Amino acid sequence: MVEISKDSFPWLKNYPEGIPYEINPDAYTSLMEMMEITFRDNAEKPAYTNMGKELTFGKLDKLSRDFAAYLQSVGLQQGDRIAIQMPNLLQYPVVMMGAIRAGLTIVNTNPLYTSREMQHQFKDSGAKAIVILANFASNLQKIIENTHIQHVVITEIGDLLGFPKKLIVNTVVKYIKKMVPDFQLKKYTSFSDALSIGSGLTYKRPHISGLDIAFIQYTGGTTGVSKGAMLNHRNLIANVEGINEWLMSKMRNSQTSGQLTLVAALPLYHVFAMTINGLCGIKWGALNIMITNPKDIPAFVKELKKFRFNIFPGLNTLFNGLLNNPDFASIDFTDLKITIAGGMALQKVVAERWEKVTGCALVEGYGLSETSPVLSVNPLDGKHKPGTIGLPFPSTEMRILKDDNTWGSIGERGEICAKGPQIMLGYYNRPDETVKVILEDENGRWFKTGDIGIEDEGGFFKIVDRKKDMILVSGFNVYPNEIEEVVSQCPGVLEVACVGVPDEKSGEMVKIYVVKKDPELTEEKVKAYCKENLTGYKCPRKIEFRTELPKTNVGKILRRALREEELAKVGD
Repeated sequence: MVEISKDSFPWLKNYPEGIPYEINPDAYTSLMEMMEITFRDNAEKPAYTNMGKELTFGKLDKLSRDFAAYLQSVGLQQGDRIAIQMPNLLQYPVVMMGAIRAGLTIVNTNPLYTSREMQHQFKDSGAKAIVILANFASNLQKIIENTHIQHVVITEIGDLLGFPKKLIVNTVVKYIKKMVPDFQLKKYTSFSDALSIGSGLTYKRPHISGLDIAFIQYTGGTTGVSKGAMLNHRNLIANVEGINEWLMSKMRNSQTSGQLTLVAALPLYHVFAMTINGLCGIKWGALNIMITNPKDIPAFVKELKKFRFNIFPGLNTLFNGLLNNPDFASIDFTDLKITIAGGMALQKVVAERWEKVTGCALVEGYGLSETSPVLSVNPLDGKHKPGTIGLPFPSTEMRILKDDNTWGSIGERGEICAKGPQIMLGYYNRPDETVKVILEDENGRWFKTGDIGIEDEGGFFKIVDRKKDMILVSGFNVYPNEIEEVVSQCPGVLEVACVGVPDEKSGEMVKIYVVKKDPELTEEKVKAYCKENLTGYKCPRKIEFRTELPKTNVGKILRRALREEELAKVGD
């Protein structure tokens, strides 16, 4: 590794004590090796808990090995793609780790995708197998003939809950709640049968290198067509090592009781949760509290009351929803030491309320599917800067690229670019799209994030907005994050989204969509608040009240969906 000093980059001067400037992306030969070490050293410890059932590392070792043997037995070869489509259930880590141990490449798939979205992802990735929750199998039935999928494994919600709970849960879900639409797939294997078959077979351990592709992780699609980022084992090990150094430096200096425990509220198919809860949890021998439906806030809060937890990754809308639940404040937060927000901008009002209620600072981090995902995070030693995405990770360099394709200086605005061992290989089968986001220069290979930002003198980066979300009002740039940040602090506002809509006079004008917390909130009150806090051209000319905003299943507000609605109105 190259020797780096604090004078090399401004952010290193603000690194918390004890965190190295570089990590070793070759700490393990593969994710499989990392798993095997933890399975050996932590066999008796619980790894995941869900719906009252615990899964130990020893049991996870056996079940994932059995599932790997099954996958090998049906003729899947090393490097073949397998889709996983389910929410947070105990089956998820079994399938994910089994697929990795079979040498396959995982295609994480949002369970709430429509058949059209599923078809795009499965065709694009060339997936040959899928493990899918029965609740969504009817959607698969509609499109499977248009894909390369040859092997289907269907699981039900209660499959790993043990008898008789498995029978009760699966019966209630299917016949009483009627949550499983009828499907007639020509050929499939139940998850339970797959494990049973695999347990009688000999597992053949493959040779996996750090350069083998572990995941094809599809971008969220909030700004356009979803593309598959190829992440190899080395990319993900680099991120696991960086997260480990950043977070464990805080935990080593914290007084807590019992096993390291994480809240897994974000779905494991999302790259943020997959890396922190899925992979880092394995490295740490930690317990993950799996939340299957985080949108059911009362049930979520009830579950959290059963545990003492240390690390809580999430995003702004999730934290905001919890804070607005009257029972949330009664949870025991004694052992909560780290709360990290990612996925979308963290609003100041949410961060302040969270710290007041829990006693734990809520700090913002930043990353993308293409970066495994973490690029930067705020310090956890009390020196975080609210409103920023923090400092670049160890072994990571971030710079600002100006419109004229020259590198910006401190304080200059431009596109955030990053290089480091966590940067994807490229988009699967999309060299045309890869070339748009990869910049090669004499200093290496840079990823262009598509986010507009600035770097301050301390090396902290701040996102102004997505390049494509920028609104142009009479030649002036308006950034939706800024508008949303201001409006979110208006008394009576629960949630807000901002987009640009066509306007004959100014080209575009600012429109906001507001969900009320106070039914007495009026358009006049919102406009008056904006007038006090925003310059004229930034003030929303249109305000629309809604009961809810369109979101991804992770909870990220879909501005794109709102823009498409507005453009459809113009077309009409």
